[in-house]
Formats: sequence, C-alpha cells, structure tokens
Amino acid sequence: MQVAKDLPARGGEAVAVDMEAVCEKVSLMVSGNAVVVFTISGCCMCHVVKQLLFGLGVGPTIVELDRHASGSAIHALLSRLAGAAGRRQQVVPAVFVGGKFLGGIETVMACHINGTLVPLLKDAGALWL
Repeated sequence: MQVAKDLPARGGEAVAVDMEAVCEKVSLMVSGNAVVVFTISGCCMCHVVKQLLFGLGVGPTIVELDRHASGSAIHALLSRLAGAAGRRQQVVPAVFVGGKFLGGIETVMACHINGTLVPLLKDAGALWL
C-alpha cells in the first residue's frame, strides 16, 4: 500500500486553491498508479473497499483526504466527478482503476459480485495472476 502525502499548509493558513492545479494533481496521481482510492480516515465504507482490494492482492495508492493538504479541494473535485457520472453516491471512497473513475463502494462491490472487478484490476496491471 502506498499513501500519497502532501505538505500541509503553513501555520494552518487558509490557502486559495486553484481547481485546475488540483485537477492536474489528481490526474497525475490516477494515471501514474494502477489503483487509487480516495478515502477519509475513520470512514467504514472506505475501510471495506481497502480491505477488499488488499484481500484480492492489490496494493492501491491510498489518499486520505482529511490528512492531505489539498484534501478539501480534491473532495470537491470528486463530488463534481461523481455528480457528472450521474451517480447519487457518497464521494468517498472514490476508486480509480487504470486511470479511470470506477466509482464508490456500491460500484466496487457490484463489480466484485458480478465477477468484473478482477479482470479490471488485471487489465490495469494491479494483479498478475
């Protein structure tokens, strides 16, 4: 497992966030890793998704938004993405596989149950067997 980190804002100062820069940061993160999971520490559904992926042998990149300097801006971006995808779901966990937005807990569990999750993970290079 890899946890993405960013330096916190100095002295707790409010920092104006450039949404374009946040979008670029997220894009680079999801395109550079086979599986990325955006979570909030202490979220039980985030824990379920992480445990499912670990159980399958996947080592996802985990981004804990409440511990990331750009976490609130990334959360806002993910909220837009989930809404644009026509999904009425919680923003986290947000799972990206092979650089593409898969969805949240409902989508991941549905893919696992119907047998499409493992092939997606193999195609993304997250599983070798």
